[in-house]
Amino acid sequence: MLHGYGPTILQGAWLTLSLALISMTVAIALGLLGATCRLSPLKWLAVLGEGYATVIRGIPDLVLILLIFYGGQDLINRVAPLLGHPRYIDINPFIAGVCTMGFIFGAYLSETFRGAFMAIPRGQAEAGAAYGMTGMQVFKRVLLPQMVRFALPGFTNNWLVLTKATALISLIGLQDMMFKAKSAADATHEPFTFFLTVAALYLTLTSVSLLILRLVEKRYSVGTRLAEL
Repeated sequence: MLHGYGPTILQGAWLTLSLALISMTVAIALGLLGATCRLSPLKWLAVLGEGYATVIRGIPDLVLILLIFYGGQDLINRVAPLLGHPRYIDINPFIAGVCTMGFIFGAYLSETFRGAFMAIPRGQAEAGAAYGMTGMQVFKRVLLPQMVRFALPGFTNNWLVLTKATALISLIGLQDMMFKAKSAADATHEPFTFFLTVAALYLTLTSVSLLILRLVEKRYSVGTRLAEL
């Protein structure tokens, strides 16, 4: 049915999953940093964080991917000779994809994390400080667990969108499962077969992810549900 292209597409699927997981790790770090800036009492930090979230969320992902990949590569090759590196630098598509997707979805997660932190009653942190906890202990023991619970629904949605958006990275040369399916479709002239296969793989990946994240959300909501009862 797949004319021997099945293993190749599965290799691409593994690359897609790796891209999504590493990109989300970068996005979480940038999201936390962005949320911290937006909640900062320092106005310039708040403006910087707000600007990052507003600009990135207001531009289509495809435009940003092409802009960051080609514009970033052009900038690097303009700066490199000034630093004593005369050879042309070709950016690895996987690294470019991770940086681009992480940068884009870090803006979305900054809003998710900001809303989650704001949902925590201020008295929680004050109570932790009253018990003699340091600022870091209050964050780790009091704020972070509650923030995770509030952020999980938004995080789940962003993860699903990011996973599907990885298909766009094939446009900059990454040989993910979308790239492999396109190559197989061109060689066999059976685009429906291969694109339907990729659609099924994406659906499987997102469905399994949704199941896992719902279990995590249920785990973090145990105490709250008991309190409500």
